[in-house]
Amino acid sequence: MLSFARRIQIVVITVLLASCSATTFNVGSDFDVKMFTGKVERGTTTKEQVRSWLGEPTGTGVRVETDGQRFDEWTYYFAAGNFSNVSATRLKTLQIKYDMHGIVQGYNWSTPAH
Repeated sequence: MLSFARRIQIVVITVLLASCSATTFNVGSDFDVKMFTGKVERGTTTKEQVRSWLGEPTGTGVRVETDGQRFDEWTYYFAAGNFSNVSATRLKTLQIKYDMHGIVQGYNWSTPAH
């Protein structure tokens, strides 16, 4: 026969697992790719302008090209989904490459197909 404490543990674990299966999640901050691509001008737009449009990047780093040229790189990402159906998670990313003066030199993005 199970002790009272053990029964409580089983009930708590069952409730937690059930609640996780219906829980939604968000990772990162949502951002508007269409707005960004409509405003950005390669060779002209600055880090400060991008920050004013999108906020702080989710991640930053350095990119070194095969020719040795170095760029600062900002990454924005956002994911939203439901633990009970992870395959339907929506993920979008935006990577922006800046020269040593803080000017956009390139960018790439991906968004959900649907």
